[in-house]
Amino acid sequence: MTAKLTEKKLRSLEATANTIRQDIIEMLAAAGSGHSAGPLGLADIFTAFYFHLLNHRPKNPHWEDRDRFILSNGHTCPVLYAALARASYFPVEELSTLRQFGSRLEGHPHRGSLPGVETTSGPLGSGLSQAVGISLALRLKNSRSHVYCVMSDGEQDTGNTWEAVLLAGKNKLNNLTAIIDRNNIQIDGYTENIMPLEPLRDKYEAFNWHVLEIDGHNIESICDAVNESKAIFERPTLIIAHTIPGRGVSFMEGKYEWHGKPPTKQEAAAALRELRSAASQIQNS
Repeated sequence: MTAKLTEKKLRSLEATANTIRQDIIEMLAAAGSGHSAGPLGLADIFTAFYFHLLNHRPKNPHWEDRDRFILSNGHTCPVLYAALARASYFPVEELSTLRQFGSRLEGHPHRGSLPGVETTSGPLGSGLSQAVGISLALRLKNSRSHVYCVMSDGEQDTGNTWEAVLLAGKNKLNNLTAIIDRNNIQIDGYTENIMPLEPLRDKYEAFNWHVLEIDGHNIESICDAVNESKAIFERPTLIIAHTIPGRGVSFMEGKYEWHGKPPTKQEAAAALRELRSAASQIQNS
């Protein structure tokens, strides 16, 4: 059972999300490559999961009764790595090795490379299929574990995603909750210009999914939606989380150009000043 989200815990989670954003900037600047906008936009969601919602044991990452957290859009892995490190899956100091030769922190997550990484992700559109397979397997074992899958909105362009949507709806996988990072960008531009997705909610509901829409930066809303998803017994749940790409760094926010671009050293310094100022405001609130 998820612990109550008190005001003190909420402030702590907001501070952790800010720390994770700082980690992301530092990692990308050190690597000189990688994706900025998506990881920054997902920081609140990953914080809510790894520090409040997930049933997991960082010191025992293969614990059989753990919830499974699947990252489908693997290019956003800096946020996963930062969350795992801050949750004590591996040393925080290792974050500085992102994308370096021989590093465990690869440009796309690889199962077996790091504790806490459940699946290999790279080709967009495969994550939900992996999550559906895991959900079906857990059902066969009568497991009470829940499966969560984070996807990008851009990967809704892929046919593999919709095959998984159909299969999950057909099998009424109530142990599966998917989260779409609805930030409206992909590498070539804005989603509604590249391949319009709307009406996205109606499409999932037509395939027997329970659908919720939330502000993906409101940690309380994230937690409420996840708790509601666990109370739905007759179908899988989709949470459409509306987020701002590049959240927390004003010169990145809302710009698709930052989808696959890291900050320069100078840009990273400016971003960190902004994030540290926000951290002080959280601390004093």
